[in-house]
Amino acid sequence: MTEGVPRYTAREAIALVTSGFTELPGPTSPVPTNPADASDSSDPTRKFGPDGPLSWQGYDASRARAAARTGEEESVVCGTATIGGTATVLISFEFGFLGGSLGERTGDRLEAAYGHAREHRLPVVSLVATGGSRMQEGMRALVQLQRVARQSTLTREAGLPQIAVLRDPTTGGGWATLGAGADVVLALPGAQVGFAGSRVRPPDADPAAYTAEAQLAAGAVDAVVPPAELPELLGLWLHLLSHPSAEPVPPPSALADTDLPATGWEAVGNARSSQRPRATAYLDAYLARRAAISGDRCGGTDDGMLCGFGVLKDDDRTVAYAAQTGTATLPAGYRTAARLIRLADRLRIPVLTLVDTPGAANDAEAERQGAGAAIADVFGAVAAARTPVTTLLIGEGGSGGALALAAPDNTWATPDSYFSVIAPELAAAILKRPPEEVRATADQLRIRPQDLVDLGVVRGIVEPPKSRP
Repeated sequence: MTEGVPRYTAREAIALVTSGFTELPGPTSPVPTNPADASDSSDPTRKFGPDGPLSWQGYDASRARAAARTGEEESVVCGTATIGGTATVLISFEFGFLGGSLGERTGDRLEAAYGHAREHRLPVVSLVATGGSRMQEGMRALVQLQRVARQSTLTREAGLPQIAVLRDPTTGGGWATLGAGADVVLALPGAQVGFAGSRVRPPDADPAAYTAEAQLAAGAVDAVVPPAELPELLGLWLHLLSHPSAEPVPPPSALADTDLPATGWEAVGNARSSQRPRATAYLDAYLARRAAISGDRCGGTDDGMLCGFGVLKDDDRTVAYAAQTGTATLPAGYRTAARLIRLADRLRIPVLTLVDTPGAANDAEAERQGAGAAIADVFGAVAAARTPVTTLLIGEGGSGGALALAAPDNTWATPDSYFSVIAPELAAAILKRPPEEVRATADQLRIRPQDLVDLGVVRGIVEPPKSRP
């Protein structure tokens, strides 16, 4: 156990997030012998022999001791509950039962829980605490990961959200399926999280790398949440992800009462002003409540790209948002935005993007991290989205690094913004013009908000809530 980190039982973990829980009945039919037929658990050919499929000496006795010690029949407890007003299927691991390991009977229960979720159109919340696959069942246990992955995929295709809460410890196949495969991944502070458990890591491995906090920094976890805050946040997430809408959201109103710029260079100055409202101010004004996702699931994060879901102040609808904050966007930021847009698309939740960047990060490290591929990923996510996407240009629109987030035919601009094929300074340099011609170049590029309307690049210019007379 990680020192000082509480290790909750399955029932204690359930009690952390809900006061009402109804356990689902355990499956009565054995699972099929052939893992390829795992979706059909009515096959009567597979029998549980003495000491399991490997006849592992003492396995039945170990199971009996685990049951007596924990009061559970298996390593997972599955049922239904209401969390924050949203009905859900709840899966909780019992680490005291053979280390929360996944065996064939575990697979039975998980398959039944996912099936119940799809049948009743319920989201799935998994409270994970596992050491991985059950050695005493050998490969028959390991292939349960394929079975779980299939159930997760079917649930994803049904348009139902999946949320994981990582407890101590979450390792092995449980982390690589139920945990990391969820749409939103939350973790308790200090929890041991990693594919490799503590007994199978290299002897010189840094234990700090296998923590919830390290996984958050690496982009694999969305938030580390203290137990006392978990019920409220989990309830918010369930509300946000369970309210689809087919209607596009309107662009936010402008927050600054700024005149339209007379020149291109004035437009650049307005957009680069330190006094201009940024993405956080727009999100605060537009959304009543919100919850953030974090990380690209590939090892990176970008504080300059804010992504998440929120509730509109005006009509209580859910909207997904991806917002640049005025910095050069990192490859991890683009990948996180693409992840957000695809999740919103699958759940049929409209998207708002706020564009504000001088451009994509273009240093050597950004190239090593796949800047081009990451930008292409966002272009593709926006182009493929069936859910409506609305874009508001709130500051700098720097070339393709900004355009990747812009919705074709539904992009709007604030008066203190500009959009350009390239920054005026760089355009002048490419054209071998002297520095004193940068201002004239800005005019030639026609980058002002009103120019963008004339060019058909944006639909219109948004005004403050109370326009001046």
